[in-house]
Amino acid sequence: MAFINWLSLALIPLIIAGILIAGTIKKVPTYETFVEGGKEGIQIAFSIIPYLVGMLVAITIFRASGALDFVMGLLKPVFTAIGFPPEVVPLAFIRPISGTAALGMTSDLIATYGPDSFIGQLAAVMQGSTDTTLYILTVYFGAVGIKKMGDALKVGLLADLIGVIASVIIVSLLFSGA
Repeated sequence: MAFINWLSLALIPLIIAGILIAGTIKKVPTYETFVEGGKEGIQIAFSIIPYLVGMLVAITIFRASGALDFVMGLLKPVFTAIGFPPEVVPLAFIRPISGTAALGMTSDLIATYGPDSFIGQLAAVMQGSTDTTLYILTVYFGAVGIKKMGDALKVGLLADLIGVIASVIIVSLLFSGA
């Protein structure tokens, strides 16, 4: 066990040292390359800002206008009928849009129902099993100038749907003790 603790503490410094040693052996100017990478990173960060602001404004309008609550109200009977807990439906819908909003919803669900409850466990697993697909497409694809993102959107949302369904199945199996 002591070796594992040592390894977990030393792993990142060992990786960095390995990269520096490999760069030195290949005669790559490692510091200059690092600085150039930092410059590119800052340029990318500045190019992402307009897309990020646009996405955050759209999310805020969607939630503040009541559109999310309206859609949830319409779909609640359907989800109840198929055995999907209606309490986590807003999380399933908001997760592809905003990680921060989804984390807030997950925290609220865990605070309300408890971390050991079915709802709390489902929210936690769903949070970890899905991604912020629309955010990723808007911000990162927009920053690098990709205009045709239809296929990526379909695959990303399908992956999110599978993550939500798998979350319900897995937590149902684990929580019920079967």
